[in-house]
Amino acid sequence: MLLLSVATLIATLGSLTAKYFADHFLIHRIPIIGNFAGLQLVHNPGIAFGIAFPPIVQELLIGMALVIVAIMAAKTLRHSKNSTYPLPTTHYSLAFGLILGGGLANILDRIPDGFVTDFFQVGSFPVFNVADSCITVGVVLLLLMMVQKKE
Repeated sequence: MLLLSVATLIATLGSLTAKYFADHFLIHRIPIIGNFAGLQLVHNPGIAFGIAFPPIVQELLIGMALVIVAIMAAKTLRHSKNSTYPLPTTHYSLAFGLILGGGLANILDRIPDGFVTDFFQVGSFPVFNVADSCITVGVVLLLLMMVQKKE
């Protein structure tokens, strides 16, 4: 339940609301830390880091990635409930919810025009959005839990 709540919250309130405001109000770059960081509207036709594939391939890759993450989430959460040494299901639900919500938000953003709206600019790193940040935080949480579990 937590996983679906987090994913829905991220996809709707966080990502799509931020996209709406960026598309409608971010006309010129707004510096936050001089040239290093700011808000800058970019319409990204590609996927991670602006890498673009042919349209059909790109949509298939995105869809397959979300299905794989959903399967991993279901297996992990099922295993944690049946284990004699339960894993922190709340943490896993949060991490997978961030990843799935971010992925879903980027898909929904892409549907109308084939682009994802990016607007956070930091250094020379590719411009990104709230959904990208959520996916990154979710992956980092999963990695930290894997490392902690091995200790």
